[in-house]
Amino acid sequence: MRRKEKEITDIEEIEAIMQKAEVCHLGLAVDNTPYVVPVNYGYEDRCLYIHCSKEGRKLDMIRQNNTVCFQMDIDAEITGKDKQACQWSTTYRSVIGYGEAFLVEDIEQKKPALDIIMRHYSQENSFQYREEAIDNMAIIKIVIHHLSGKNSA
Repeated sequence: MRRKEKEITDIEEIEAIMQKAEVCHLGLAVDNTPYVVPVNYGYEDRCLYIHCSKEGRKLDMIRQNNTVCFQMDIDAEITGKDKQACQWSTTYRSVIGYGEAFLVEDIEQKKPALDIIMRHYSQENSFQYREEAIDNMAIIKIVIHHLSGKNSA
């Protein structure tokens, strides 16, 4: 990171940002073509979990190249609007991570992954799922290899 004074190195602070953020931007690339897509997610034990359709560009790309990048941010605000053009700024706290994506195929492994996603957006701890719904969705597990945080305040 170029501006070391903005770097967040405390893993607890980085994970707090990940737990508070609502959208993760998932970055994929195949044949030198990048693709970034916003997704809902859950985070636990240095892994992200994402649910999606069983067909689509995300899965096609992961099957070809499972190396991924992701980004999430919180507390974004434009500042300095009372100043001259090009003197405005944005404050935020963000996380960027890198890892490997794997498809979770077994229905009994999909349920705990869905619980992690659901807990991210809910105060509940226990969820019931229709077997048909679980059968008709894909779960992506991202094993995180590197995390970095930035506080642009």
